[in-house]
Amino acid sequence: MAKPNYSFAKRQRDLAKEQKKEEKLQRKKAAAEEAGTLSPDAEGEVGVDDAEHQAPQA
Repeated sequence: MAKPNYSFAKRQRDLAKEQKKEEKLQRKKAAAEEAGTLSPDAEGEVGVDDAEHQAPQA
């Protein structure tokens, strides 16, 4: 019998969590734009998660 691949399962959970977080952010952004409360410079903000995925500037 094959062993369970816990690393793969964890990665899939992490990806699902990240996707859900991104969808929630998009819903909040759409609701804010609809209400007119989103500032124009808020779209260019870089969050903590976005900074982790970018290569460090040397």
